[in-house]
Amino acid sequence: MFKANKWAYLILLSIIWGSSFILIKKSLIGISPIHLGALRIIFTALFLFIVGFKSITTIPARIWKWVILSGVLGTLFPAFMFSFAQTEIDSGITSILNSLTPLNTVLLGLAIFKITTTRRQVMGVVIGLLGTVLLIISGASLNPDQNYLYAGLIIISTAMYAANVNIIKKYLQDISPIAIAAGNFLAIIVPAFIVLLFSDFFSQDVFQAPNFQTSIVYLVILALFGTAMAKVLFNKLVQISTPVFASSVTYLMPIVAVAWGLWDGEGFSMWQVLATLIVLLGVYLSNSRKPQ
Repeated sequence: MFKANKWAYLILLSIIWGSSFILIKKSLIGISPIHLGALRIIFTALFLFIVGFKSITTIPARIWKWVILSGVLGTLFPAFMFSFAQTEIDSGITSILNSLTPLNTVLLGLAIFKITTTRRQVMGVVIGLLGTVLLIISGASLNPDQNYLYAGLIIISTAMYAANVNIIKKYLQDISPIAIAAGNFLAIIVPAFIVLLFSDFFSQDVFQAPNFQTSIVYLVILALFGTAMAKVLFNKLVQISTPVFASSVTYLMPIVAVAWGLWDGEGFSMWQVLATLIVLLGVYLSNSRKPQ
């Protein structure tokens, strides 16, 4: 039953998070990336407070610094980085770059949390990085009008995700998943609102922009399922498995995201297929703990 639950969480998360990239893309049609990042956090916080605000009182005072850091690294910065990145990069490619999260989990585990590694894992890191470079180059060739320097925002976000998953496993293991999620957003809702307040969101032009209402609908779906529900499920997955297994949800997400991208008319070349396979091979090897 333990293993069945672990895999059920992994598959459900891959579907939810794999669909979030197309929701970000559709939301950006009518609102700016800065508005998307801030509103995504604010809407998600409201959803989580409705169902889990009381659970925040169960978080010990000594743990709050890790809850805040988890919220900042796992949600606050990535919410804005993904929004800006998808103004230049297709949703399918973004999801593939996001699959570097398990690889970064291994690297940070080695560098910060002093987790030992093997030659096979080091080889996986090298292969994964080579695949990433090939993916970026092939994507830039297929879409010359897109600025693939924005891929750096996704890569930085995956490092933040990797740090977050290690923090949850090491310091928040005994806190309920809903309490962690609600605590995360209690910590970051104020910065998100300040960003929104100092943007041009409250001007009349924003509300009268074409597709504004449609974008808000996509954003609400993204916040409810792709962030609020997914955060709770992911926190639980980390607690019942390992950091690397939990971050392996990014193996399956590209399948869902690329399918949505192709449905929406995004291009995908054979070179990108090859690059994707190389990236996933690298991530697979970096997950391996087999002695060398």
